[in-house]
Amino acid sequence: MNLRNEIQASIEEYGSTIKVIDTNLLDEEKGRFRVLSFADDDIQGVIDLDDPKRIVLEYPRAIIHLMEQNSPDFERAFIIGHGIGTIAGYFGDRDMRTAEISPTIAQWSRTYFGYDGAEVQVGDGRELLEQEPDGSLDCIVLDAFTEKGTPWHLFTSEFWNLAKKKMNERGIILLNVFGRGQRDSFVDAVWAGVSEVFEHTQAFALPPDDPRDTTNRILVGSKREVSFKLGQMAGFQISEPDIGTVLEDEMFGYAQK
Repeated sequence: MNLRNEIQASIEEYGSTIKVIDTNLLDEEKGRFRVLSFADDDIQGVIDLDDPKRIVLEYPRAIIHLMEQNSPDFERAFIIGHGIGTIAGYFGDRDMRTAEISPTIAQWSRTYFGYDGAEVQVGDGRELLEQEPDGSLDCIVLDAFTEKGTPWHLFTSEFWNLAKKKMNERGIILLNVFGRGQRDSFVDAVWAGVSEVFEHTQAFALPPDDPRDTTNRILVGSKREVSFKLGQMAGFQISEPDIGTVLEDEMFGYAQK
């Protein structure tokens, strides 16, 4: 097979480069893939062009399992970080409310990745979440990163309390975060904040080859016990971070509008 990468689109937005690339090699798997990434090749979403309904990446498969396992009949969810629309598209028959900071990503999810779900709200996820009625959400999914780094105001104690206020009594929040397998100050701080605010928590990670390597983690906070079937977690294993220092808005000079 003639392995190649072909750029379908590229744009500078908010100081970041966003790219759509077609490739026939993804993590040693040969095929036809379309990838949304930043300039540093940090992957934000993938579709299999030969099987568009297939969910390629492990972390959305695991998050979908947790949503179905803990709230199979959920009615309303709020997603911060749309990407290519994998999770919102999968639950297209539900009330899916999605916040995406990048208008380009919101548009390209339809143009290049076939997203045909509900309209995406373009704007800051925390500000848009604030507008949701208290106690109205069954699920909140936080999957928000930029090439510039972590949007810190989405990982503070004030944000966790806001999320909890917007969730109903069966509510659950699921976070996709990146960090080292052990002793990652960011992951430990996020875990401390989630554990402080939510009565029930659970944490998972894709086992890295080396504990010092960066890997996907899924952190969960809920108002009731978290249910899951490990065999359906797409390779994620139970992995609880250390308790770090809880992040607060004032550390970053953030003021709610």
